[in-house]
Amino acid sequence: MNSSDLGAAPWIKSSYSGGNCIEVAPGFPGVVPVRDSKVPCGPVVVFSGVSWASFVAGVKGGAERQVL
Repeated sequence: MNSSDLGAAPWIKSSYSGGNCIEVAPGFPGVVPVRDSKVPCGPVVVFSGVSWASFVAGVKGGAERQVL
């Protein structure tokens, strides 16, 4: 994946966000690009698909915040 791939990516955000949250770009095998919806031209963090799925499962399950 390179930055030109992300420029054409269809970014989506949660309908629960109220407008200020993160956006993800689906369609990249094995990874999930994430950016701040308030800074669309800002940096992008790319998570492995496994890590992202674990994060989402934790949020849905009400997991408490953990400091690493």
